[in-house]
Amino acid sequence: MVRLHGAIAAAVTPLRDGGRSLDESSVTPLIRSLADGGMDGVLTCGTTGEGVLLSVDERRRVTELALAARPNGFAVAVHAGAQTTDETVALASHARDHGADAVAVIAPPYFPLDDRELFEHFSASAAACDPLPFYVYEFIGRSGYAVPVPVIERLHEEAPNLAGLKVSDTPFEAVKPYLLDGLDVFIGFEPLVLDGLAAGAAGAVSGLASAWPEVVAELVHDRSDAACARVIQLRDGLGGMGLMAVAKHLLAARGVIGHEDVRAPLRRLTDQERVRAAVL
Repeated sequence: MVRLHGAIAAAVTPLRDGGRSLDESSVTPLIRSLADGGMDGVLTCGTTGEGVLLSVDERRRVTELALAARPNGFAVAVHAGAQTTDETVALASHARDHGADAVAVIAPPYFPLDDRELFEHFSASAAACDPLPFYVYEFIGRSGYAVPVPVIERLHEEAPNLAGLKVSDTPFEAVKPYLLDGLDVFIGFEPLVLDGLAAGAAGAVSGLASAWPEVVAELVHDRSDAACARVIQLRDGLGGMGLMAVAKHLLAARGVIGHEDVRAPLRRLTDQERVRAAVL
């Protein structure tokens, strides 16, 4: 089982028609821009990729396009997390069948699942993508609740392809319990990456990397204090603006993707926000 490593971009999903349709022609230049920017791979259809706002068929199509566009040595991990176990399993098995490198799954939002429900959901998801490496995506700010460590420990015992976690929680004290022996942890909040690497994390899965891959690559590969200061500046500079809208605006302005559309109920930047985004 070849695991993910290093700097992984949590990529935006290019959209058009006011966010109602996939912008398929923009996927290849986006993947190439991430690889050229020093990323080791990409996570598709995660939080930054608006995955929960896309249909299952759209998410399958994004997987196929990203896999077709990847250069040699560039990993494509698929976020398969969905509201139901059936949808999650369908996305995870599709990723396996089409040659993805890994699958990640977030705890389903809205209902606060108990330990048994979470274990069964993750276990079914891991089995659906076996033998691909499987990663639990821990993000209390999006799920609404944390995945208990005992659920991870049991999954580690019973799911042979569990490789690790992406942990986007803050502060770093909330990350520490997930740094478990034998599991690779990828930090999701970029200002905590250096702390995570020092504590044994395997790398980062970064939303900022969609628009600033060089900065995140320097942060992870070189453990650069200057890059850490820059990601703190970028996170602070977002100041209430949606990362997806900002990243898409900048990528469209650079000619990487064709449109800056996001899917409703998300919105594009206002004219005033575009001015702010331009100086980030």
